[in-house]
Amino acid sequence: MPGLEDLYREIILDHYSNPRNRGELEVPPAVRSEGFNPLCGDETVVYLLLKDGMIDDIAIGGRGCSISSSSASMMSALVKGKSVEQVRDFTKIFKLMLSVHEGTLGGDHSHPISENATQNIGPARELGQDLGDSPDPSARLLTDDELASLGDLAALQGVVKFPVRIKCALLPWNTLTQSLVEALGTG
Repeated sequence: MPGLEDLYREIILDHYSNPRNRGELEVPPAVRSEGFNPLCGDETVVYLLLKDGMIDDIAIGGRGCSISSSSASMMSALVKGKSVEQVRDFTKIFKLMLSVHEGTLGGDHSHPISENATQNIGPARELGQDLGDSPDPSARLLTDDELASLGDLAALQGVVKFPVRIKCALLPWNTLTQSLVEALGTG
């Protein structure tokens, strides 16, 4: 659907041109984590301040391609003010959205995801790099509600057509996970 693709392109370019939550936070009390994608040179820095189990503040730094930068911007806007548990749920949904392979994309907004991908995964592995790398025969459909919960991030669902770019979109999320593990002292 060309109209939808144009809208998604505009959302990505808006977040790339006008990144949300760009900057730094004082460390401590915030934690600072860095992520790097050696395939394309993207770098993401996440500053995270937790308070009472909530993302009290988040700031994003680094440099990267439009996919990586817009993913970081959208992610920071989505998780700010949310509970750690909500952030974990968003992360699972986002990673599962990107685990779809081009051949499975249909005309609707439902996407096959692995039922097993979210079971028994610890906090450091929960947002690991492997979820988008291999198809799972026990796939289920990502619901419209799950996709809608991602807000602007749904614009990145087309990234699955370019497997090498999936790691660009996931870099900010992996870095956020690293920050959460450090902030919660579970690493």
